[in-house]
Amino acid sequence: MAATKTTKTRKSSDHRGSAKTTTDHNRIMRWAEERGGHPATVKGTTDDHTGVLRIDFPGRGNDAALEEVSWDDFFKKFDEKKLAFLYQDKTAGGRTSRFGKFVNRESGGGNRGRR
Repeated sequence: MAATKTTKTRKSSDHRGSAKTTTDHNRIMRWAEERGGHPATVKGTTDDHTGVLRIDFPGRGNDAALEEVSWDDFFKKFDEKKLAFLYQDKTAGGRTSRFGKFVNRESGGGNRGRR
């Protein structure tokens, strides 16, 4: 069973602006799709089919550098590389956030001095 861990990034009584870390495939897929995102990989970053993982939000950023992949291929690579997803549901101002990044499961991506 995949675990979900919350890492507080700023003091807030309602947890707005806080980040969470998860390895739950369904949670990651739901988070991305609720924001219009889909699974992608950065073209040419590895020799295998699925390179460096990203969530692509069409029309935002450099779409030309990304290639859409299936959720199955995405999560296969996600698990092989022992990644976790560090994400934010809401900004400190209460708006829906698109902040998300992939981190090593061991480090958890929290405020531990690693970037």
